[in-house]
Amino acid sequence: MDSKKRSSTEAEGSKERGLVHVWQAGSCSVTPERLPGWGGKTVLQAALGVKHGVLLTEDGEVYSFGTLPWRSAPAEICPSSPILENALVGQYVVTVASGSFHSGAVTESGIVYMWGENSAGQCAVANQQYVPEPNPVSISDSETSSLLAVRILQLACGEEHTLALSISREIWAWGTGCQLGLITTSFPVTKPQKVEHLAGRVVLQVACGAFHSLALVQCLPSQDLKPVPERCNQCSQLLITMTDKEDHVIISDSHCCPLGVTLSESQAENQASTAISPSTETLDNQGEVFENTLVENDLPVATDTNVGNVQTTGGDAISSQQDTVGTTEISSARNVPLYPDTQAVNEYMQKLSDHSVRENSENGEKPVPSQPLVEEAVPNLHSPPTTSTSALNSLVVSCASAVGVRVAATYEAGALSLKKVMNFYSTAPCEPGTQAGSSSIGPEGLKDSREEQVKQESMQGKKSSSLVDIREEESEGGSRRLSLPGLLSQVSPRLLRKAARVKTRTVVLTPTYSGEADALLPSLRTEVWTWGKGKEGQLGHGDVLPRLQPLCVKCLDGKEVIYLEAGGYHSLALTAKSQVYSWGSNTFGQLGHYDFPTTVPRLAKVSSENGVWSVAAGQDYSLFLVDTEDFQPGLYYSGRQDPAEGDNLPESHSGTKTPVLLSCSKLGYISRVTAGKDSYLALVDKNVMGYIASLHELATTERRFYSKLSDIKSQILRPLLSLENLGTASTVQLLQEVASRFSKLCYLTGQHGASLSSFLHGIKEARSLVILKHASLFLDSYTEQVSSPVSCSISAGLFCQGEQLLNQKRLD
Repeated sequence: MDSKKRSSTEAEGSKERGLVHVWQAGSCSVTPERLPGWGGKTVLQAALGVKHGVLLTEDGEVYSFGTLPWRSAPAEICPSSPILENALVGQYVVTVASGSFHSGAVTESGIVYMWGENSAGQCAVANQQYVPEPNPVSISDSETSSLLAVRILQLACGEEHTLALSISREIWAWGTGCQLGLITTSFPVTKPQKVEHLAGRVVLQVACGAFHSLALVQCLPSQDLKPVPERCNQCSQLLITMTDKEDHVIISDSHCCPLGVTLSESQAENQASTAISPSTETLDNQGEVFENTLVENDLPVATDTNVGNVQTTGGDAISSQQDTVGTTEISSARNVPLYPDTQAVNEYMQKLSDHSVRENSENGEKPVPSQPLVEEAVPNLHSPPTTSTSALNSLVVSCASAVGVRVAATYEAGALSLKKVMNFYSTAPCEPGTQAGSSSIGPEGLKDSREEQVKQESMQGKKSSSLVDIREEESEGGSRRLSLPGLLSQVSPRLLRKAARVKTRTVVLTPTYSGEADALLPSLRTEVWTWGKGKEGQLGHGDVLPRLQPLCVKCLDGKEVIYLEAGGYHSLALTAKSQVYSWGSNTFGQLGHYDFPTTVPRLAKVSSENGVWSVAAGQDYSLFLVDTEDFQPGLYYSGRQDPAEGDNLPESHSGTKTPVLLSCSKLGYISRVTAGKDSYLALVDKNVMGYIASLHELATTERRFYSKLSDIKSQILRPLLSLENLGTASTVQLLQEVASRFSKLCYLTGQHGASLSSFLHGIKEARSLVILKHASLFLDSYTEQVSSPVSCSISAGLFCQGEQLLNQKRLD
């Protein structure tokens, strides 16, 4: 008896969830209709093409509806009601997708089935116009094992191509066109191939427009982000590696050319002026000494020491230091013979120094004294820093010693002339006993090659910098009073800002990879990559050029994108802060704004008060699902508007100026929206015993809470931590500890909000909520946040200030 009641209750509940409502695109006033001929099965997902669609039910069955010209039976070409795909019976399907004229499904075991039009190979079948029934697609990786099938998680379909996301987070593509992202000119591609350009990256989602593709990719951890060093002229391998840590710079030259090419004299000179050979261990030790000295001394004290000449050899740049007594130490990493013409280089260095002093005197400038000023004093490179040694200058000079004469070339872009830099490397009178290794090239040859190198690197540096950075470098170059002007900002900009502050642990306001949390919750550290045709600007790179391979949309870095949608010729990106960025074709206002240019992502102006938590992109329109005050989602439409019957208007279509709120409050709680060409569809849940309303209230509250926390972090914490004078060391440390805990809690809240949005798209079983299954993950973060009374009070104060700022922002 109990089982009968339970089954009847479940059947009754299924009729109240996953209800399908359909609108005709181009009209904002038409009341939605129920899908004709559809029964009472709960629909979890729907996908729409140009004239057809597919439905995925709760029990893993797939139904097709609309115009199906690939069907063999005449009665099935235009069915009056959705028809079951019998080829998939017995296969539990977990996700479906539709292109313009074809469809796909992924089973629980990760197998892909495709059917529909196949003129461009989009169903992965060769020499066949149509694929009438779902056909399994063989995907195998020859790099691992050609016998093992690749399991697929997600599918996306365009007009002539299909993308599949594997369980190893790699993209596989087949079909026709540059939107595949494959290195090939032979089309159609009927055997799925891996998109090698994103191999090794963690891809979270893929989306397909008509002729372009999008991918949501997880950012690389900070330790994997390496600067791009110079490369060997002969073998193109990395020549110099420089890693900018927080407190020190690790410079390494471990390159040995495998080609064994003997360098000419001019190449040897270039090698001498670009190669470096410091010891990584020595630099690490210097960084540690520098960090400890800054902690112990609030204001570093300088001593009267001097810098000797920088020695160079032909194969490597060997840095040496001459102390005040005149002792010379020379270290070499390889057995390379010294060039004999030492005296010529010394005379040329002296000539440069004298000429620089003479120019300064003619221009009314004071010559550089032979004994440095106290605040400009440089410590001995080979003597360990003491409490009376300037720690900042120790770092600067140690980095200069490691870099060698390449400093003169690298930092020319910082508005420092070559002659002034070389003046720092030579003393005014050449002291007796000084030895210098040099190349066999004469003074004039040395001058020409070095000045040519300076010109090339200067232009290269300016091309890779913004005008703001160049102007800041030029303005700061004349006012710095450090041992090597311009060097510190180039080595570590953070150290320049913190030169007068106590050294404390740096706070990362965007937490790095957190292990368990990132494995269970959506990542917010994401990038957007696009490729394919871009004639409408749908790739987001600021132009209308096509891209044969994936390219990162840089202006979306740091925006915390969690979901992507691709329309016919436009793209949408949803962020964790419930904002939407849109770009591409805006003929009918489908981007939700009229800002230009539309070739770069811009914020859609959907609702000033409520955030967006789900989006859908059609052929020439967009849908935005927003939070409301009563927690019942509201649906906004933006895009093509068809003339209504009886209107004396031309047949040409118009568009919406701003997104329009549709009247659908009586339908229930919309959980998902899907867009096609001429129609769009919504899946609606009835509020059975208040359960659905409670889920939406929880998700809405979490998303709003994260939005407030993010505003506090960006408007209060970030500016506060950038201030120069924050008080004593203990005060600064306490503030940074609070900021670190606050940032972790903020990030976890954002992840949970994104997880709840995905949860509302699915089955919506309470036992599958992450906050219930992994409660310890959240309790640990909350406990850490409130463990200290001081931290708790400061956090409460920050939240109150954030509320005041947000209220003031609304009033303004």
